[in-house]
Amino acid sequence: MKIKGIIIIVIILLIALFSAAFVVDETEQVVITQFGRPIGEPIQDPGLYFKLPIIQQANYFAKNLLNWDGDPGQVPTLDKTFIWVDIFARWKIVDPLAFFQTVNNEIAGLARLDDIIDAAVRNFITSYPLIETVRKSNRKFEVDAVDYIDLDKTPLGEITMGREKITKGILAQAQPKLEKFGIRLVDVKIKRLNYEEKVQNSVYGRMIAERKQIAEKFRSEGQGEARKIEGSRERDLKKITSEAYRAAQEIKGKADAEATLIYARAYEKDPEFYSFIQTLNIYKEAMDKDSSLILSTDSEFLKYFKGYEPRN
Repeated sequence: MKIKGIIIIVIILLIALFSAAFVVDETEQVVITQFGRPIGEPIQDPGLYFKLPIIQQANYFAKNLLNWDGDPGQVPTLDKTFIWVDIFARWKIVDPLAFFQTVNNEIAGLARLDDIIDAAVRNFITSYPLIETVRKSNRKFEVDAVDYIDLDKTPLGEITMGREKITKGILAQAQPKLEKFGIRLVDVKIKRLNYEEKVQNSVYGRMIAERKQIAEKFRSEGQGEARKIEGSRERDLKKITSEAYRAAQEIKGKADAEATLIYARAYEKDPEFYSFIQTLNIYKEAMDKDSSLILSTDSEFLKYFKGYEPRN
């Protein structure tokens, strides 16, 4: 019986020891509570710690950066343009005791961030024109297509605040309201901006019209270049053809002249033979089997037939 009692006592001591020990790692911080009330200073350094078993409770909170992603909301700008704004932020718990006493847990902390950041976002977005939220500087566009858009008809406007300063202003306005909850807002950024659906359709229509205008300009310039190339081709073709024809005629003329000269030199050696050949050509062209001629026997036309005797 004594041995059993000792074993039971040892087991109870071991259970108490294990329930009293707890570990805090690098990403955690702990608030110790006793009967629901915090006692002592928060534990923020990593290591092995002990508490009273059963009576005391270790409440863990994250020490690293946490993410807040707000729901997209419709907000009017100063120039009465409705846009959808999607914001995200990074935050951390810097005073776990104040955090535990005010919001108690991360879910409730996110709810506080929703209220405070959303209010700051609406305050800044509604205080400036749309261009201030969209752009962060007056840097000129470097896209070639913009050269074909009439910026007088689609003015962008000059910015004085800019997107980057607006997000810094949201951060500066929200941070003081979060200090009492033990929260530090590290950064706030605009994740996405979009037009309200009706305005979005109008903007898309204008963008399509502008792109069509640019395409039509390119198309007309291309057609003009094509006509210019075709005209140059026709001009070059006619020039080549005329030069070739002239060269051919010159060659033909020279050949005819040389042929005439050769004939003339040949016929000069025997004028009677030349007269005979030419007369035979005239006979061939003037007379055939259907031709009939009535000529005097003294006619020069038949002089080569006079005295002709066929061979036996």
